Amino acid sequence: MKAPRENRLAPILPRLWVCDCCLPLAPAVVGLDIQDEMGRHEVGHIDNSMKIPLNNGAGCRFEGQFSINKVPGNFHVSTHSATAQPQNPDMTHVIHKLSFGDTLQVQNIHGAFNALGGADRLTSNPLASHDYILKIVPTVYEDKSGKQRYSYQYTVANKEYVAYSHTGRIIPAIWFRYDLSPITVKYTERRQPLYRFITTICAIIGGTFTVAGILDSCIFTASEAWKKIQLGKMH
Repeated sequence: MKAPRENRLAPILPRLWVCDCCLPLAPAVVGLDIQDEMGRHEVGHIDNSMKIPLNNGAGCRFEGQFSINKVPGNFHVSTHSATAQPQNPDMTHVIHKLSFGDTLQVQNIHGAFNALGGADRLTSNPLASHDYILKIVPTVYEDKSGKQRYSYQYTVANKEYVAYSHTGRIIPAIWFRYDLSPITVKYTERRQPLYRFITTICAIIGGTFTVAGILDSCIFTASEAWKKIQLGKMH
């Protein structure tokens, strides 16, 4: 994969897992549509996607992996590709995962690589569309050997609404509208230099001796004061 900002036309690979657990939509009518500012417009994209029936076929789980260009655009889950539109399609859902690019499983990196994971809209208006506005942030991770891996984090804002036109209510959908941030985040893994390790050990030892000295001084002072008190009682 190209570096995140190296080639504006190099694709990003989103991985989407949406579970429409409670909606009365059969898998056959659910599809993925993709649009962008380069003129791409695909309805019912099916490559590398899977629709698994749930609730005896009344609902479905949608999983997909596809490429998008590094230009503003959107992809959305809808019934737009269905030959016969279902009446009052219900778009309540749970998003289990939405990630972009390579998966980074690195300890001590707690970025927003799956910011929408666990988003639950099962109690929302069943007739509403859902808009997720994503700002995708290119991310580079460089390990100790200098090898780099490229991924993407993202921030998200969302809203839900029931849309109407002059002909009536518009068919609801789950929209993911995205744009790429001009800023790249880089994580660099470095070995701790030997001198820093030695400095840390010396600081710990020095601190221990300092605390021990303070305690010894306090004990000595208290002991001397007690002796004076005892001598005063004897006289």
